[in-house]
Amino acid sequence: MAKDFALMPTGTIDSYISGAYQIPVLTPEEEKSLAIQLRDHGDMDAAKRLVTSHLRFVIRIARGYLGYGLPLPDLIQEGTVGLMKAVRRFEPDMGVRLVSFAVHWIRAEIHEYILRNWRIVKVATTKAQRKLFFNLRSAKKRLGWFTKDEVEAVAADLGVKPETVLQMESRLANQDLSFDGLEDDDDDSPSAPSTYLPDLRMEPGKILERQDTERDQHDRLYAALKGLDERSKTILRERWLSEKKQTLHELAEQFGVSAERIRQIEKNAMKKLRLQLEV
Repeated sequence: MAKDFALMPTGTIDSYISGAYQIPVLTPEEEKSLAIQLRDHGDMDAAKRLVTSHLRFVIRIARGYLGYGLPLPDLIQEGTVGLMKAVRRFEPDMGVRLVSFAVHWIRAEIHEYILRNWRIVKVATTKAQRKLFFNLRSAKKRLGWFTKDEVEAVAADLGVKPETVLQMESRLANQDLSFDGLEDDDDDSPSAPSTYLPDLRMEPGKILERQDTERDQHDRLYAALKGLDERSKTILRERWLSEKKQTLHELAEQFGVSAERIRQIEKNAMKKLRLQLEV
């Protein structure tokens, strides 16, 4: 057992995969014995051995989903969560190996992860769309769009309507587009959505609104400053408004108090200004 734990995968993804494949595969007898220890006695060491000895299968399944553009470490992580769920639910007296039982849980967790993260705009929301999402690529016989006969064949094979196949094919064919545009200067690149928005900053109404806001803030600030005592106003002016800002220690020497006292006065004055500006 100690040898198995010494081979626990750590480090980079490459070392993780290498370490996972070095962990010995359990014999049927070992697997059943460990599963019984977990079920009957809650043995966590037995659970760890069951999980680590099957990590190679999680990696193998996760690699099959690399075509969705998601990081392999994340796919492996989600698949491992599914494996742990399977280990917790595995019944050793069923007469099947853990890997046969766990494959459903591993795939289910990876599927959920892909559906949550594949695109910002979700492409699969209904049960029929989820089925299509994970089968449409393998159903394609060639590059390009489906013919009418191919659409009907895929729909019949997956038990969905032809319209659903066409809709999913269109969603998968679309490319995500940055809102602010692409980094290159290619003239053939599609225009970003932000280029279609009008610039309202120079409209007369917006200019007046901005001027009124600035004037109101200016008036509020001076009204708030008038409500402060002379020492507080001097400290704020020297700390924030002067070209050569004074330090706490310089102001402490000027007023004959500690630097901590200057900091407290500054803090209280800023709080009063903030309250006045928020009214």
